[in-house]
Amino acid sequence: MATTQARPRQETSREVRPHGKTPLYKRERPLWMLLPGGVLMLAVIVVPLLVGVYIAMLDLDQYTLRQWFSAPFVGFANFAEAFTDSPLLHSIWISVSLSVLVTAVTVPIGVAAAVSTQNRFPGRGLVRSIYLVPYVLPAFVVGTFFRTMLQPQGVVNTVLGTDVLWLNGSASYWALAGVMVWTSWPFVYLLSLAGLQAVDNEVHEAAALDGVTWWAKLRYIVFPYLRGPLSLAIIISILHNINNFTLPFVLFGNPLPSSVEVMPVLTYIASFQSFRFGLSAAMAICSLVIVAIPLFVYLRAVKLDTGDDAGPTRKQRRADRAVLAAPAAADIEGARA
Repeated sequence: MATTQARPRQETSREVRPHGKTPLYKRERPLWMLLPGGVLMLAVIVVPLLVGVYIAMLDLDQYTLRQWFSAPFVGFANFAEAFTDSPLLHSIWISVSLSVLVTAVTVPIGVAAAVSTQNRFPGRGLVRSIYLVPYVLPAFVVGTFFRTMLQPQGVVNTVLGTDVLWLNGSASYWALAGVMVWTSWPFVYLLSLAGLQAVDNEVHEAAALDGVTWWAKLRYIVFPYLRGPLSLAIIISILHNINNFTLPFVLFGNPLPSSVEVMPVLTYIASFQSFRFGLSAAMAICSLVIVAIPLFVYLRAVKLDTGDDAGPTRKQRRADRAVLAAPAAADIEGARA
């Protein structure tokens, strides 16, 4: 009697789910543990956002504020007025251009500062502490300090030998950009320094033994490690600079020059000086949409959207069944032989 010898099962490198077994992404999860955070997010984010959208559709001012639930409903009239009869479009251009300009200048400064303090040298801790001074100072203190320096008879004009009106006119734009650069680059420096700490010392030693030049080392060793931290630094810097209210308000006072009339200050003026609460709410909603655009682009770039956890596709499940069926078919063929 011929003995049949079954062929050994082929080992596969990928983990295969048995047929009929409930996949992990469909199993019951303790979703109740998300309840505290969900309630907090609902109370802090969702409810105020819905109230703001509702106020943006009302003709709410100082006369109807006491009974704002019964204020006249005007629909999208406030949004139309914001784009046609107010300087909102001009403020959007000022805020976005300032944010992009400041971010483009602060990124190389922050990376250079991080690279300069990465290696050990006497006094490195002191240098790192000095680098953080612009970041830890309150925006009110920075605005007051530079407001004094940028006066017509201030330190800046005295050193430069000029009589430029930095706090009024077209030069105000460049004055605000310079002050924002001074306060923003340490944040890029911190994230870049955190990315550089992830580089293994053995990589630096191997590059030194191979005689790699400093530019090749930056390009092929340092910059790849900084891709993630710099992406996060750029998006946070853009969002922070667009929403910066304290610095321009303290630096230039009220009213602001037209060249630095940013969106947060314009919304504040429409709400607490003109008492057009419905119009200011419409401006705030527009600002929120503008801020959400770079955030959405960043989330798509790093693949943090919910589509990544959607589970295996139909094609992947079909391939899993095929891999599971292959050893069984091999056993049957071995038994027949």
